[in-house]
Amino acid sequence: MGGATAAGLAQGTAVERGDIRVANRGAAKLEALAGRCPGIFTTQSNVEAAEGADLVILAVKPWVIEGVVEEIMPHIDPARQIVASMVGGLPLGELREMAERHLPEGAATPPLAVIIPNTAIEVRQSMTFIQTDIADEETTGHLLEIFRELGDAMLADGRQLAAGMAMASCGIAYAMRWARAMQQGGVRLGFYPGDALRVALKTMEGAAALLQATGRNPEEEIDRVTTPGGITVKGLQAMEEAGFSTAVLKALLASKR
Repeated sequence: MGGATAAGLAQGTAVERGDIRVANRGAAKLEALAGRCPGIFTTQSNVEAAEGADLVILAVKPWVIEGVVEEIMPHIDPARQIVASMVGGLPLGELREMAERHLPEGAATPPLAVIIPNTAIEVRQSMTFIQTDIADEETTGHLLEIFRELGDAMLADGRQLAAGMAMASCGIAYAMRWARAMQQGGVRLGFYPGDALRVALKTMEGAAALLQATGRNPEEEIDRVTTPGGITVKGLQAMEEAGFSTAVLKALLASKR
């Protein structure tokens, strides 16, 4: 997710490419990222990446984050730096407790945020959820601007953050599963796999564009394409008989932490 975020930022205008710093223990991953995004700064030192940055994003595995926080916190300036976590399932309160454990004695806690994007952030099409304890509305607004340039972003409380992770972060995998099923069906109907996927993706893109442009409810758009006794109605009925809507709902509830 860290590499995907850096790649998305490097394609935008909210952050200068030369101001993007990425740290990773593995030199090979850094070289690959620098090859894709010439001009960004890469390092194997977390401290070097964090020092002086306006926004420090911790995009690491859950079992790694405490060690990273311990490493960088003595080098954070709470007066001018924001520390944000992209670790799924780590509430803002736990991030605060973790930061406070590793602050130098007497140091103030920096502004904190939890940022939950999805992997489409790499192509600037993420749906990103942000929870923060930042009191300054201008700073919060700037944070939203950065991530809205990478798709869309909204502020969320803890409950919404968990729901957003299920719908967008996990949900992108569910959308991929739909695309795969459409591809498989297209092959059975006579398309070559590449052409079947092309049709599925354009259909998915068109459905999203219609809903965004019109503001209509999905059910209204379904009604517009169905006629009584028609083939679409038969297909929709077959989907529901197979448990389509129930399966989607169960997936979302299962992935809500």
